[in-house]
Amino acid sequence: MLRFLTGTIFFISLVLFFSVYVSPEYFPYAGLLTLLIPLLLIINGIIFILLLLAKRRLAFLPLLAIVIGWKFMGVTFQLNPIKDNPKGLSVLSYNVHLLRYAKPGGDNKTVTQNITKWLQDNPSDIKCFQEFYQDFTTPSRNAIKALATDSGYEYSYQIIEGNPRKRSYGMVIFSRYPIINEGRVFDTKRNNGVIFADIKVDKDTIRIYNAHLESMSIPSEGLSDLDGIKENYRETLGKLKRGQVIRATQLGVLIEHMKNSPYANVLVGDFNDVPYSYTYFSLRKIMKNAFETAGRGFGFTYNKVLFFLRIDNIFYDEVLQIERFKTHREVDYSDHYPVSATFSWEKPLRKVSLEELD
Repeated sequence: MLRFLTGTIFFISLVLFFSVYVSPEYFPYAGLLTLLIPLLLIINGIIFILLLLAKRRLAFLPLLAIVIGWKFMGVTFQLNPIKDNPKGLSVLSYNVHLLRYAKPGGDNKTVTQNITKWLQDNPSDIKCFQEFYQDFTTPSRNAIKALATDSGYEYSYQIIEGNPRKRSYGMVIFSRYPIINEGRVFDTKRNNGVIFADIKVDKDTIRIYNAHLESMSIPSEGLSDLDGIKENYRETLGKLKRGQVIRATQLGVLIEHMKNSPYANVLVGDFNDVPYSYTYFSLRKIMKNAFETAGRGFGFTYNKVLFFLRIDNIFYDEVLQIERFKTHREVDYSDHYPVSATFSWEKPLRKVSLEELD
């Protein structure tokens, strides 16, 4: 019985570990299965300890599972050293929740003032925002004026919905350096999309991608207790499955666009996917992740009931060197926390080749 149980857990672990390479376009439930990976790692660890204490040779199976799944440890938790005064190009990414997020009982106006002040004071050279709201009709809501025009930043604002001369929302990239080219990779005409800007930094040019992939649409308020979970689990699973499939399609478009970029790429944003996903591992195969190379702790970026999610990321081409990465968990003005990174590179900056991406 013990052999059967250990062998079964080992087999399930292998299936889950390799399911991150299976596109949800072909198997929609692959993305849901990967959510069990942390649990399987814990179970294998417990079984290994118990078998080891019992001096059973069977302990090699859970140990082998842990070794094979070790990469998931790195995407979950890091203890990289922190540099106090990093030098280089600093990039900030933040889902700002239309600049008016308020917790229950909170004051929308106060939150808007606070988040605007924090964004103005943040010294990052490049600032990328998702769910950005712009209102040209109300001076106090003119975010582009407050965060770009009055703060010395150039900007690329790609509208998803609204009137470009009045009120609208979309995605924006602010830059202290000249923006020589800009555009959108795609948008969903709802709330999601990917935009880019080519930014001239001294004699080099770097391409910044700002992404907001298909939302998970998880009703987190309805999952705050057992009754809520029972009531909403079918709807939630359906939304998760649908989101996984759409993100896989969006990811294909994005990766193809990045491969055709003439410059080194930095990809930031709200990916609406956990590290144990096809989205994350497809990007991890061609780029480095700033949390993994320079982060500390768990790096959770979601500021709601499901607080244990890390769905905001910064990826970068291997020709860049990461100097620092930080999750700003002290900044709770949105349902996401900001993330930032500082990069340096050897000059002149070399573009990574398509062969290297593959």
